[in-house]
Amino acid sequence: MRILALESSCDETAAAVVEDGRKVLSSVIASQVEEHKLYGGVVPEIASRRHCEAVVPVTEQALEQAGMTLSEVDAIAVTYAPGLIGALLVGVNFAKGLCMASGKPLIPVHHLRSHIAANYLTSPELTPPFLCLVVSGGHTHLVEVRDYTDLRVLGQTRDDAAGEAFDKAARAMGLPYPGGIELDRRAEEGNENAFRLPHPRVDGAPLDFSFSGLKTAVINLLHNAKQRGEEVNLTDLMASYRKAVVDCLEENTVKAMEQTGSQKLVIAGGVSANRLLRRRLQSMSDKRHWQFYCPEIRYCGDNAAMVGAQAYYEYQAGHTAGLDLNAKPELSIS
Repeated sequence: MRILALESSCDETAAAVVEDGRKVLSSVIASQVEEHKLYGGVVPEIASRRHCEAVVPVTEQALEQAGMTLSEVDAIAVTYAPGLIGALLVGVNFAKGLCMASGKPLIPVHHLRSHIAANYLTSPELTPPFLCLVVSGGHTHLVEVRDYTDLRVLGQTRDDAAGEAFDKAARAMGLPYPGGIELDRRAEEGNENAFRLPHPRVDGAPLDFSFSGLKTAVINLLHNAKQRGEEVNLTDLMASYRKAVVDCLEENTVKAMEQTGSQKLVIAGGVSANRLLRRRLQSMSDKRHWQFYCPEIRYCGDNAAMVGAQAYYEYQAGHTAGLDLNAKPELSIS
């Protein structure tokens, strides 16, 4: 089954053709990062306008790369939640138009389910059940994947997502948007034990996360040093901050793995590209004899190939939509 998939939940306009949920026939992404960099973050109105401009050429290019026409695909899939509502509406309405014109079935796909499914593209042998740590700019979840469309949230952030915490701390340290990527790169050269930072936990919810206090601790450290006229070794602070965030992610992931008895650990989302996180979870999995899976770097961020991967299993489960499908800015993964 060959699915044309569309993604427009934030600031990437993407289209892809995916066969049987595992084979990528084409994948095209139009990024808006350079434009949003001027404002230090994603501007929703600008994102929506750029999606309107890019969605047609990106889709045409994806079909061309796959050597197909619209009539030759079997279904059309689209991210419909969660995300920026204006951005989502561009993709959803375009997909509905394609379905109306072609008569193809419409498959609505949850954005976080797509991130998890990115691992099916990188590791075709991966099958549920498994535990997945989903870490991105907008979400941090521990998800028990019992089947392709049967998921249960075990823990999630109570405030900032891990990626958001990286980006905001990076901005305080003077790094340009998106700062989390540059912070990860520069942290490789720093001393991760140079600064003692808090390790926040959530009382009564051992699998939940909280990163706002950790982020604030770094901002206050920088502010107090400036007030005293002291120099801060930013490279060491980046390394220490990265370690503190990864410590929290690893601790709760171990608890969730032990609670579920899972032998397969998966990571997904933009922050799954973080070098330290990958190393730590790989090392931990090796010691505990768990199977560890992570997506290729090109599938960590937002893309449509991952949408096409999950769409295949949504379709098999009978999850299709009519032309009354609407976008939703918030929606549980389960």
